[in-house]
Amino acid sequence: MNLSIVIPLLNEEESLKELHDWIVRVMRSNHFLYEILFIDDGSTDTSWQVIEQLSRTNENVKGIRFLRNFGKSQALHAGFDTAQGDVIITMDADLQDNPEEIPGLYELITKENYDLVSGWKKKRYDSLISKNLPSKLFNWAARRTSGVKLHDFNCGLKAYKKDVVKNIEVSGEMHRYIPVLAKNAGYKNIAEKVVQHQARKYGKTKFGMSRFINGFLDLITIWFVSKFGKRPMHLFGAMGVLMFLIGLGFALYLGIDKLFIDPTGRLITDRPQFYIALTAMLIGSQMFLAGFLGEMIIRSRKNEARYTISEKLNESAQREPQSL
Repeated sequence: MNLSIVIPLLNEEESLKELHDWIVRVMRSNHFLYEILFIDDGSTDTSWQVIEQLSRTNENVKGIRFLRNFGKSQALHAGFDTAQGDVIITMDADLQDNPEEIPGLYELITKENYDLVSGWKKKRYDSLISKNLPSKLFNWAARRTSGVKLHDFNCGLKAYKKDVVKNIEVSGEMHRYIPVLAKNAGYKNIAEKVVQHQARKYGKTKFGMSRFINGFLDLITIWFVSKFGKRPMHLFGAMGVLMFLIGLGFALYLGIDKLFIDPTGRLITDRPQFYIALTAMLIGSQMFLAGFLGEMIIRSRKNEARYTISEKLNESAQREPQSL
C-alpha cells in the first residue's frame, strides 16, 4: 500500500463526503494504492453515519470511533497504530487542507528520502487577530525552543515515513510537536513544503485562543522532557547544588561576622540573611532529592525503549520486535 491518509475529525458531517470524493479523485489520477482512515473523536452529529456510508461504497475507507472526545493527539495516535501504508499523510477534515498536495508530499518522502515533510500554509485565510498573529508568535517560540526550523508547526497536512509514526508516541496535546518528537527519536531529515490553504467551507473552527496557551505550555513540557527527561539530576541536581551553595555562603558570612567582626551585635536570627540562608539550603536539598528520585524512577522503568532501531540483520520476520 502506497498511502494511508489519516483524518481526525470532530463534528464535520457536512465536509466528509466532499473531502472523500476529492481524495479519491487524486488517488485514482495518480494510481495510488491507498486507505483513508477517518478517526471520529467523539462527534455528536452524524459524522459517524457518513463514514459508515462511505465505507460501504469504498472498501478503502476505514473508520475508528471514540466513545467520547479525547483530543486530536489521541486520534492521530490511533490512526498511526492502524495505518498500513508506506507513507502516512495526515490532514484535517474541514476542507482547509488541499488533497491535491498529497502527490507532492508523497514524492518528497519516497524520492527525496525525507523522514517527515510538514506543510506550510504561507498564505492563510484565517482571522488576523485570533489566529494569524498568535500562530506566528507560537511558531517563532517553537523554532527557538526546539531547534526544528519549521514555519508552521500546527499545519495538519504532513507526510511521514511509516517507521516514523510507528516509533513515536503522540499523547496529551502534543500533535503540534510531532516534528519535534520525531527529531528527538532520531529522525532528523525533516523538510517543509508550502501548501495551499483554503477558507473553511462548512461549520466553524473547533479551536479557540486557548489552544495557543496550551500550545506554549506543551512547548515547555516537550523542551524539558527532550533535554532532561532521561537525566533529571542534571537539572534538579545542578539547581539544588547552586541553591545550597548560596545558602551556605550566607550562613558562613553570618558565622564569620558573628564570631570575628561583630560578636556583640544583633542576634543571627534577627538578621534577614539568616532566613535567606535557611530557605536557600532547604530548597537546594529538596531539588537535589527531586533529581535523585527522578533518576531512580527512570532506572526502574525496565520496559522503556531507550533508542530507535534502524534495521536488523538475520532476524526472522515472524518475531515481534522487543523493547530494549
